[in-house]
Formats: sequence, structure tokens, C-alpha cells
Amino acid sequence: MENASTVRFSSCRGVAFEIKPHANPFAVDPTDQNRNANAIPESRRFRLPWDFMRNASKVFPSSMQHSMSRASSHFCDLDSDNEEEEERDSLYYLEEGGIKEGDEQHSENDEKAILASSASKHSEKPQQTPIPKKRASRLSIILLDQGLFTVYKRLFVVSLLLNILALVLAATGHFTYARNRASLFSIANILALTLCRSEAFLRLVFYLTVNLLGHSFVPVRIKLAVTSLLQSLGGIHSGCGVSSIAWLVYALVLTLKDRDNTSTAIIAVASAILSLLCLTSLAAFPLVRHLHHNVFERVHRFAGWSALGLVWAFIVLTISYDPISRSYSDDLGSKLIKTQEFWFTLAITVAILLPWLTVRRVPVDVSSLSGHASLIKFRGGVKSGILGRISPSPLSEWHAFGIISDGKTSHMMLAGAVGDFTKSLVSKPPSHLWVRTVHFAGLPYLVNLYDKVLLVATGSGICVFLSFLMQQSKAEVYLIWVAKGLDDNFGTEIVNRIRDYPHQDRIIVHDTAILGRPNVSEMTVKASKKFGAQVVIVTSNPEGSRDVVNACKASGVPAFGPIWDS
Repeated sequence: MENASTVRFSSCRGVAFEIKPHANPFAVDPTDQNRNANAIPESRRFRLPWDFMRNASKVFPSSMQHSMSRASSHFCDLDSDNEEEEERDSLYYLEEGGIKEGDEQHSENDEKAILASSASKHSEKPQQTPIPKKRASRLSIILLDQGLFTVYKRLFVVSLLLNILALVLAATGHFTYARNRASLFSIANILALTLCRSEAFLRLVFYLTVNLLGHSFVPVRIKLAVTSLLQSLGGIHSGCGVSSIAWLVYALVLTLKDRDNTSTAIIAVASAILSLLCLTSLAAFPLVRHLHHNVFERVHRFAGWSALGLVWAFIVLTISYDPISRSYSDDLGSKLIKTQEFWFTLAITVAILLPWLTVRRVPVDVSSLSGHASLIKFRGGVKSGILGRISPSPLSEWHAFGIISDGKTSHMMLAGAVGDFTKSLVSKPPSHLWVRTVHFAGLPYLVNLYDKVLLVATGSGICVFLSFLMQQSKAEVYLIWVAKGLDDNFGTEIVNRIRDYPHQDRIIVHDTAILGRPNVSEMTVKASKKFGAQVVIVTSNPEGSRDVVNACKASGVPAFGPIWDS
């Protein structure tokens, strides 16, 4: 019979273990650590779950062994108590550099505490009910907890301030060129924001960056600065978006003041462009984008396309209009190619159209992993660190996932069943999906900049990192993976990729269904110093990524994780 003073605590759904009563259920009692110092040698502190399973029956009670075999009821954020919030929040990482669905945040030393308390059936203190910690809003973590002075926000402010400065100089008569070409400055800002989101352009930028700076003789501080800049280009995108609106408003004001030298059609088209730009910016506001992601995506796409068409109409009208005769000239071709507006708008059009010209409907092989995720297989190898987008209907929605590939004949994506589309992959596996054949590069691709990198993943964030284990990389890669129910939730095919990695001493795998909840931040700091990593790259949920990055930086270890609008 169990001792009455023993507390049975469920750290994950379907996983129960006994702990000594404590004000903080995840805190490690120093006496437990000392009592088990000889029981768990330093060399065995981090153990792969498949090694641990050999002795699991000696440590865990039989009731726990039964519960460990249960599959997770949710693929991401497995310990959350709010299923509806999980599904909504998963959009953040399935979207921009997506892919980063997370799992738990816990303590490495908890393994010792769990083993000790599971073996012991007695407690010296009276039973206490742990008080659950209030969970912070995902939106507040994204907008506030990641910092008020992040590189992203600084780039946004710099982009906006430079434009405001030029706008003020133009309005006060100290920048005549800008005053006379205000619409050109608006189009130039649109070009800049488009390039910051052009997957083809950024793929080229990332490629050149790795090949030019990915050498041992390049100082690490330069690599870190470039990594931070490339990860935060969304700040320039947003800053230029707001600036383009400001310049267009200024151009309209000037036009209305000189209405006798323009036409009603030009004013109407400019006003329509301004309305669409304002609508697009409002849809991209973090609150709207976070809570109504599909609205943001569709408005951004269709309003953007409409605005681009109207920009072409605006250019044609303004160039061909003769204010003296109040008519439109037929000699348009020669005038167009001589204007900067034409070339800027042509560049915008090419950058927007290029990814869509690579859209293809391709055959896929979709297999379900215990109903909680699907493994999607495609033909053709892909380089490590690359991300891809798939869609059931290309004009409605696109979903980004990390790519798993050996770089030879095929590649895979792991999609957790958290939304309508990803759930349909499990319930009704499709035979074909729409893809963009030009894949895009994100933060993981910059692993190749460094000599030694520690990769930290929770849940399905492992996907984009697996390719570094399957392909030869410039960097010496180390890996920490924290997830629940590896075989049940991720499938033996993915788990075997890690088992087969020849450098098992570089891998730490923590299955929370077996080993309990670790402190990923503490585990990361210790591993980074042990391995001598130049940088840590983490893929987790916003809260988990924030905690790991902050802990590493506090310990003097450079670290990067997914950010809002990265």
C-alpha cells in the first residue's frame, strides 16, 4: 500500500510519478541531490531514453509503466491544460519559420529527483497540494517578454525614423527631390519590404552569407551580428510598410494641393492604393495576426496583389498624363523605361511572382503517427536547414514546416495534428499536395556559419535539425531533444534517424514520458559549456524559446530562437 504522505503528480497527460511534497513541484530538493550523487554518475547524467528503458522496470512503479505507453493526446505543448489555446497558438510556429511547435520546459536535475522519489515511498513533510503557476498569454510572451529592444524592434524603429527624417526634410523644403518624387519613395519602401519577404531573394542572401562568412577565420562576433540581422529582417519589412503609407499620404496631400495639374483618375487610384496598404497593415497588426491568422494571410495576399495592380495603373496614368492638354499620351513605352518607378515596380512584381511560378501539385505519401501527427514524404533531396511550404489549396492557405532529408532522393515533413489542415492529413491522407519547389532558408540554415553549434528542440521542432544529422555539415553539431512519447508521437522512422547517428556522444534525448520534465534552459547551458558550442539555436514555443535564450545569454552563451515575425 502506498504511504499516505506520498504525492502522485502527473507531469504529462497519462504519465504519473511520485514526488515528495514541495511548494514547487518541479524544484529539486538539495538533500535528494546529495543522496543520489553516487546513484547517478556524471557520465550517465544525460541518457538516451532507449538506454533508460532497459532499467525502467526497476525504477518506476508498475502503474507508471502502463501509463507511459499511452500516446499523447496532443502533439504540441503536451502539458498544457488548454487544448483550444494550444491549437490557436501553434499557428505562430507553423507560420513564420514555422515549424517550431514546442513541448515542455523543465529541469535536467529533475531526473534525479524523480528517480529518488519514485524509489522512496516515504516523506518527512506533510502532503501539500502544489499551486499551479499561472500561464502567461502567448501573445504577451511574443510581444513583451521577448524584450522591448530586440533587434527586430530596433530595425523597425531605424527604418521608420530614417523615412520620417526624409519626410520631414521634404515637407520643410530641405529635400526637394523627395518632395517632387514622394510616390517614388513610397514604391521604394514597398520594394524593400517585398525583398525582406521574398523567399527566392532571401535564399540567395543566406547562401551568399554562409559561403562568404562561414569560415573559421571570420570572427564569431561578426557571424552573430549577421545571424541576428538576418533573423530580424521582419523589422525592416514592417518599418518600410508603415513608411510606404506615410509617403503615399504625403504624395496625395501634395497632389490635392495641385489638383489642377492632375486627373481625378490618378487621385482615385492613389487613394485606392492607400486604402489597401492601410488594410494590409492593420491585418498584420500582432493582435489580429495572432488571433485571426487566416484573415491576416488572405488579406495580406489579395490586398497586396490588388495594390500591386493599382500601382502599375498609377504609374501608367501619371506618366502618360499631360496636365496642359488634360489628356493621356499614346507614347507610353519610351517614357516608362526611363522612369525609376517603372523599374522599382517591375522588381516588386518579379519578387512576388517568382515563388508562385514554382508552385506545383506533387504526389505525396502521408502516414499517420498514432493520430497525433502525419509524416509527409516527397520526392527529391533537400539541403539541411531548409524549410518548405505546402498547401491543400494554393490560393487559400500555406503551411511552413521543417524539412527532414538526407539530401539525396527524398525528403519528409512532420505535421502535428493541431489545425483543420493538419488534422485532415491524419483523417483523410491526400495523394497530392501543392508545394513551392523553391524552398526557403531560415535561422537553422545559418548553422553552417559556425564551427560548433548546439541545437535545442522540443517536440516537432526536431524536424529541421534532423537533416544536420543525416547530411555532412560545415559545423560540428550537437543536439538536445526534449519530447514526449518518441515512438508513439514521432514514429520509429524519425527516432531511428537519431539512433543511427554515429556520434551518439553529441546527442541528448529526453523523453518526458520516461524521464519526467526537465529544465531545458539549465540543461542547455550545461551542455553548451560541456560541448564548447559557439552558439545555441533553439526551436520551441515562444515561452520555451525565450527562457532558453535568456538563460544562455545570462551565462555568456550566444543563443537564438524563433521570434515574432522572424
